[in-house]
Amino acid sequence: MTRFLLVPGRGVPFPNHWSRQWARAHPGYRWAPEPPGPPYQPDERVAALDAALGESDEPAVLIAHSAGCLTVAIWATRHAGPVQAALLATPPWVPELTPEQKLPFRSLLVASSNDPHATLEQSERLARDWGAEFVDAGAVGHLDSASGFGPWPQGEKLLQRLVD
Repeated sequence: MTRFLLVPGRGVPFPNHWSRQWARAHPGYRWAPEPPGPPYQPDERVAALDAALGESDEPAVLIAHSAGCLTVAIWATRHAGPVQAALLATPPWVPELTPEQKLPFRSLLVASSNDPHATLEQSERLARDWGAEFVDAGAVGHLDSASGFGPWPQGEKLLQRLVD
């Protein structure tokens, strides 16, 4: 059986955010960590993700948004665990925090052409560095509630593609 872990960005996603909707629609999805508030503390987030992954040997699919993508990439440079794949939605461009090593699992990086936290070129570079398949989602802002997401059916299709 596969576990699904939601890795939040720097803050608590609003109730209508796609990640919250996915968590409500799929009772087996779990937060890693439970959505914390700002500020973003990478070491704390990585430790929480490692603890969640260490609870079982079952393979996990990581579903990360924004700074949660950085958490996944940093985790992968420090730890190993039962990660099958990762969906990485709109990671921010933070070169001083961002590892450049290839992720040791299959991943899809979803980028936006008008993300206020990363240009399309920066997102393409992250995808190359991490060995992730690059997906240009178009002009979708930061794929958050402020950008109108709510539901994100394209994301659900991408997630299904990762686990098939």
